[in-house]
Amino acid sequence: MSTPSPRILVTGANGHLGRLTVQALVKSVPADRIVATARSKEAVADLAALGVETRVADYDKPETLIAAFAGIGRLLLISSSAIGQREPQHRNVIEAAKAAGVGFVAYTSLLHADTSQLGLRVEHLATEALLKASGLSFALLRNGWYTENYNGNIGPALEHGVVFGASGDGRIAAASRADYAAAAAAVLAGGDEHAGQVYELAGDTAFTLADWAAELSKLAGKPVAFNNLPAAEYQALLVKFGLPEGFAALLADSDTGASKGGLYDDSHTLSRLIGRPTTPLATVLAAALKG
Repeated sequence: MSTPSPRILVTGANGHLGRLTVQALVKSVPADRIVATARSKEAVADLAALGVETRVADYDKPETLIAAFAGIGRLLLISSSAIGQREPQHRNVIEAAKAAGVGFVAYTSLLHADTSQLGLRVEHLATEALLKASGLSFALLRNGWYTENYNGNIGPALEHGVVFGASGDGRIAAASRADYAAAAAAVLAGGDEHAGQVYELAGDTAFTLADWAAELSKLAGKPVAFNNLPAAEYQALLVKFGLPEGFAALLADSDTGASKGGLYDDSHTLSRLIGRPTTPLATVLAAALKG
């Protein structure tokens, strides 16, 4: 008698990365093997239409997690968006996965988390440590920057002819969310070969923010320049634009880290894992311009 294939669960499936991961999974895995979770079923109703099961799972409510993880063999823990609350939330997920008998957990960490200078590394490293101490089989998907992270700059950049930042000449090896989702799907649909692996995932081609501005200018037919600022000035400017102080500090810190190589990687691990080149900057920008 053959052993039934393990069921696969994606947490945070209502978010950009989670939704794309489920959509990638259904291309290679029977839909009835896939479970998508969010804090409400309504948030993932579109995924239920694909034939996957939907369940309620709230990182802040352990009782929902244990119930949601019942019968699951392989699980994707997508890092919480609640910066500052990630470690206890992720602990809840890991403890529930262990209690439910989940066989394998993949976690979306940060590129080169163990050596990164970005402040974001702290909660990711704490989660990695929790996984290592849990006794669970796991893989670390250390994701680099999403190219779409910069899409919010497009409108203001075209309106004012300038994009601000503090990344200097730092090269950013970004990839699209769909690229990272494809990697997560490949690991979830795979087998024991992924256990214990640390995947440093980034785009095939890196760009500076000056390159980003030049590509946008080319595609839109409007002049756009990059104005590099000291980190403190950039943070103050973001606050002036209406961003909360904490988020402005995070963005300024990330740019500073990028200026020191914190968002660069040339291993091409991501493209090897997904079996194709990563999505070029021009493709992501062109799609955003089309709306």
